[in-house]
Parts: sequence; structure tokens; C-alpha cells
Amino acid sequence: MTLAILELFVFQLILPTVFIISLWKGTFPSKLNWLAQAMFTVLFTTWLFFSSSWDWFSYYLRFIMLFFLLLSTHNSWKKVQSLPFRIKFNRRQKMSLSYNLLLLLVFGAYNVLIFSGFTTKDVAIELDFPLKNGTYYVGQGGNHVLINYHNAYTSQQYALDIVKLNKFGIRAAGIYPEELDKFVTYGEQLYSPCTGSVLEVRNDLPDLTPPDADSENVEGNFLNLLCEEENVNVYIAHMQEGTVVVKEGESIQKGEPIGLVGNSGNTSEPHLHIHAEKNGVGVPIHFNGRFLIKNSLIW
Repeated sequence: MTLAILELFVFQLILPTVFIISLWKGTFPSKLNWLAQAMFTVLFTTWLFFSSSWDWFSYYLRFIMLFFLLLSTHNSWKKVQSLPFRIKFNRRQKMSLSYNLLLLLVFGAYNVLIFSGFTTKDVAIELDFPLKNGTYYVGQGGNHVLINYHNAYTSQQYALDIVKLNKFGIRAAGIYPEELDKFVTYGEQLYSPCTGSVLEVRNDLPDLTPPDADSENVEGNFLNLLCEEENVNVYIAHMQEGTVVVKEGESIQKGEPIGLVGNSGNTSEPHLHIHAEKNGVGVPIHFNGRFLIKNSLIW
């Protein structure tokens, strides 16, 4: 996990900074060269803006990066606006242009795929958001694997992973701490998202120390609710050991307390996992009419 965070730091902060500075400070022989590099930098930054998990460092960093992208694009354009659109390129200039055009195509395709995950044609169900009193962040969500790895699995294709953020837009005190209580989400009260009945409960699995995970009990401590109005199964997973307050066979009301967010099961950190399915097929969820995607905020 330390290596993964280091890779995230390099791709999320160092590389875009290098590309933005390169665009700002670079010299270009023609407008065509500038355009290729500018478009690649914009598409690369847009890809990061929507696909990276910004709550590792701060949710608000992505807006700062976007501001500097716009500033560097404006300033570099001022330097090249008097240049011809294209010139007779030497070999080095041709290689540079080809390289930027290739990257432009790659990250352009990534962006198209990401934006395709912002919506779905499947009919969504409306649920109450199961957390209150805070700012919550969608770590995984949407209709494409680039922004929601659950999308690769039919039953969980619209699943959401949700964490709580502190006032700085960060999910935890420190970079991936081992202490569970340093994660802002850990121990948060969960509420039933619908009225219905409790079909399954597990409540006796331990909360694990990150990055330990239990691959044999994927859901950890969880609830399987049959929501009567929507006639779908809603799963709430990774709950804290011993905190589930409802039992199998009980009726449950929308907004009723059901337990606490924990770190049990196949999970890398404390968070709420929620998904809906009908006949083994994932169903999209709306909260207050919103189809949540990666990097969405809920207040």
C-alpha cells in the first residue's frame, strides 16, 4: 500500500505539475506544436481530475491544479500567438509533435470513457443517504471501471464506496494510518436507506488494521435489506464489529439507526460500501435525485 500511495503521489501531483510547468515555460516553434502539447496537458489533467482519489492528500487540491492549468495555458498562448501555425519541422520537432499527438489520443480516449460513466440508461432507485452530519466523498462510483472498479462485476456494477472528509478535504489524519480512529469515517452512525425487512445480518467479524483484509468474508459485517417500495436488495457492508442493531427477519423503517461504519471484510480502510441489486444484477442508486460518481461530494 505504501508503494501504491507513492505511485499515486507521482501520478497525481508530480507528473501534472511537471507537464503544467513545461507548458508554461516551454518554447514552441509553431502554434501546432503548442496546440498538441496544450491539448495533451489539458486532457491528462482532466483525466486526473475525475479519475484520481483526491482525498488521500486533499479533495481541494484538484481545483488548485486546475487553476494552474488554466493559468499556464493562458500564459503560454500569449507567447505563441504571433507564431505561424506550422513550419517545416526538423527531426526533433517532428518527434516531439508525434509524441504529444499520441498522448493526446490516449488521454482523449480515457476522457471519453470516463465521461461515459457519468450516466446510465438503467432505471435507478431512490434511497435515503445512510450517513448524516458531515461532508462525504465518493471514492468509487459511476458506470465505468475507470471511475468505479465495482463496475466490472454484474451484481455490484453501481456500487459506491463512501468516506467522510475532515475540514481540509482529507479522509484521515496522516497518509494511510494503521489506527482506525484516525480515519474520519470510522465509527460513523449508519441509518437505513429504505423501509423494508432485514434478510441477512453478520455482526461478529473483527475490524482489521489497514492494510489487512479478509478475502474469505468479502462483505465483512453487513446487512442485506429488502426495500419494499423499490423491491430490491440493498447491501451495506464493512460495518463495525458488534454494532449492528437489527436482526434477521425484522422490519425496518427508513432513517432507523442500523450500526456503525467499520473496517471488516475485504476492505483496505474504513468506509461505507453500498449497492443495490435485483435478481443478481446491479441497480443504479439515486440519493436525492443524484447519480453519484467518483469524486462526488455529499453534504
